Amino acid sequence: MKDYSVQKLRNICLLAHGGGGKTTLAEAMLFNTGVLDRLGKVVDGTTTCDFDPEEIKRKISISTSLAPFEWLDHKINVIDTPGYFDFVGEVMQGIRAAEGAVIVVSAKSGVSVGTEKSWAYAKENGAARIFFINKMDEENANFNAAYDEMLNTFGNSVIPFQFPIYEDDKYVGYVDIINMNAKKFQNDKLIEIDIPSDLTDRISQIKNSLNELIAESDEELMEKFFSGEEFTAEEMQKGIKLGMAEGTITPLFCGSAYRNIGVKELMDAIVAFMPSPEAVKVKAKKAGKDEYVEIKPDAAEPMAALVFKTIADPFVGKISMFRVYSGTLKADSSVFNSTTERLEKIGQIFVMRGKKQIPTDKLIAGDIGGVAKLAGTNTNDTLCDQANKVILDKIVFPQPSISMAVEPKAKGDEEKISSGLHKLQDEDPTFKVSISTETHQTLILGVGEQHLDVIVSKLKAKFGVMVNLVNPKIPYRETVKKKVKVEGKHKKQSGGHGQYGHVWIEFEHGDTEDLTFQEKIFGGSVPKSYHPAVEKGLREAIVHGVLAGYPVVNLKATLVDGSYHDVDSSEMAFKIAARLAYKKGLPLASPVLLEPIVHVEVYVPESFMGDIIGDLNKRRGRILGMNPLDDGQQQVEAEVPQSEMFKYATDLRSMTQGRGYFKLWFERYEEAPAIVANKVIEEAKKNMIEENEE
Repeated sequence: MKDYSVQKLRNICLLAHGGGGKTTLAEAMLFNTGVLDRLGKVVDGTTTCDFDPEEIKRKISISTSLAPFEWLDHKINVIDTPGYFDFVGEVMQGIRAAEGAVIVVSAKSGVSVGTEKSWAYAKENGAARIFFINKMDEENANFNAAYDEMLNTFGNSVIPFQFPIYEDDKYVGYVDIINMNAKKFQNDKLIEIDIPSDLTDRISQIKNSLNELIAESDEELMEKFFSGEEFTAEEMQKGIKLGMAEGTITPLFCGSAYRNIGVKELMDAIVAFMPSPEAVKVKAKKAGKDEYVEIKPDAAEPMAALVFKTIADPFVGKISMFRVYSGTLKADSSVFNSTTERLEKIGQIFVMRGKKQIPTDKLIAGDIGGVAKLAGTNTNDTLCDQANKVILDKIVFPQPSISMAVEPKAKGDEEKISSGLHKLQDEDPTFKVSISTETHQTLILGVGEQHLDVIVSKLKAKFGVMVNLVNPKIPYRETVKKKVKVEGKHKKQSGGHGQYGHVWIEFEHGDTEDLTFQEKIFGGSVPKSYHPAVEKGLREAIVHGVLAGYPVVNLKATLVDGSYHDVDSSEMAFKIAARLAYKKGLPLASPVLLEPIVHVEVYVPESFMGDIIGDLNKRRGRILGMNPLDDGQQQVEAEVPQSEMFKYATDLRSMTQGRGYFKLWFERYEEAPAIVANKVIEEAKKNMIEENEE
């Protein structure tokens, strides 16, 4: 590829609901530029952007990938993102690196939840938007229905730049609204025809609406519009670009990515109307200060780049994908990581097209590339000149909402599993790994079940280890409700020194979660030197409760009496005596099982409120409140037992067609209802029997 100025760069993110045809569209674009000599197909696993074995196997996009090409003397970096909600982190990465978004909509299914989310992501990131209605050649395709849905959902900013022509219900061409002419497909060519008479009124109406939108973008254009003068081609382009930058104009194109129809026209529009990196203002924070500065997208300015994605490659090592926002990043140079405050050596830099690495000696402001083996650099880190330390805004990723425990299929694989999971965690910021100190399970947390399923598959494919996914163990607790006084006596006599420890302890419910230990000994019946041993014995004992073996909390223990032997008493003997008192006393003190309660905030469109509240009630939840938010959204606050929330991410998605999301955090422990407690205790006893048999 030749060198391009910042003005000649375009960074375009492809967004859509799953199955919309983004990857096929990227493939057609590459084919049109001569980069590919034949069109790959998703079903065959031969596309440029879906190269990961998991993507080929599942026939869906899982990772964000790049497809740069040259068109009309411009360089276009197309960023292909997944459409399935479990991989939303990849979408966040892709849109962060782009100034423009092409939102692909199926002519058959029209506006779906993924379309709404794509619009929201693009709007949130300030990206100019173009709609492409895909699959126009397929049966049941309905441009008018899809367009009407767009107007209803996204407003009057959506305006067709192409309007389809049908003959015998077949899509055979389109009217070009900008140039007011018609084109027909004929043997892979476009031939100019007259605008069909039955469309002239509709086309005039669309053209007038477009002229109004163009006029609203600029005062001079507004004056010209009201004086009844026609806009020149240059004025139209200027007005469209201004309107797209402000979000008041969203061009609509149509075609078929699979048959490569209408794709070249879309590519022309990207060059003509989408903003270049220099048109977008970017701010960065000065390292170590609360001061923000504007970053100029100029190759001559100090260098600043954001690592927006990390790829864990078992052969090459870690690949860091970055977007240069200012200056020039050169191969074989040193840069400063202002996030970790350390220098990084940049080796060979490259442009990625799918999995292919194309070496280059430099990347200027506005361009996107990759570098391998940056030891201390991760996603969201800023690389910059040491003389000009700045920190670019980080990508805000959604928190994981589902957790599962992993168990090795083969003994001895624990270390390989841990290493593989942590490498995958580096690659995917929406995926987390943790080890429960209580249950000693390795927990993996993700956005949805499919997300975790892919993680397990990658673990096998990339790192050669297989695991089973099981439900995490719930960290129950135990406590007591009644006050009891019990004796613990440890007496053992054999040759030489014997063992003697004797205590009377009162057990009752305490005010703090930790053990509260007191002593009320009169007359030295238990010498002070043995009191710490009694407390230590109890602390070791409360790790396992008497009901189901869960840790005991809110326990107050008071040493009130006992006796000792001058020769045979020892710290060990009093420790054992305390444990005996605990084992004898707790079953008499009305022990109960406590379950963890989590605070849940659910965000859903108002129309789903009844279903959500009904479902939370079924999960033994308590509704705390409902708060109306913007855009017809509602927030439902509730407290729910943790054991009822395992698959909530999947259930919520199903109930709301993917429109709802939630946040969750631990709140407190509460006494479990008898029916729940009995089930947990039964299960614990069964597990103990099985362990003893082993």
